[in-house]
Amino acid sequence: MVGLDDIDKKILKAFQKNSRTTTKELSVDLKLSSTPIYERIKRLEREGYIKDYVALLDRDKIGKPMLAYCNVLLKEHAKPFLEKFEKDVVKFSEVVECYYIAGSYDYLLRVVVKDIAEYQNFLVNKLAALDNIQNAQSMFVMTEVKWSTSLPID
Repeated sequence: MVGLDDIDKKILKAFQKNSRTTTKELSVDLKLSSTPIYERIKRLEREGYIKDYVALLDRDKIGKPMLAYCNVLLKEHAKPFLEKFEKDVVKFSEVVECYYIAGSYDYLLRVVVKDIAEYQNFLVNKLAALDNIQNAQSMFVMTEVKWSTSLPID
């Protein structure tokens, strides 16, 4: 976080709590006028500290209450095979996160679905249908103990 002062950090923390926080609200909280706050926000966006503004949806209310993690092991590990898997997996709407990982498996997928039948359909008809899949291990979330989109800012 080179180049960030305490005010920048406070702006980032405020936006992580509520990205709809207005410049006026920030100026009151930070005891600065709106113009310098606005300029700081624009700089933070320009420099890539703020990547985007999004609405976080409730999985239950949109009919996707089941959360699963799926470890994927590929048969082949040469770069073209990894790239092909990544190109294919990003097309699956059920996959909301995909990570290339170190360890016993090659990829970790975060998958949201309506129920176990929808997950089975995803696993059998989409994931396992890819050419280079050797193994997939599924884990289902029973209780979400902590969930956050906020990153620690010190």
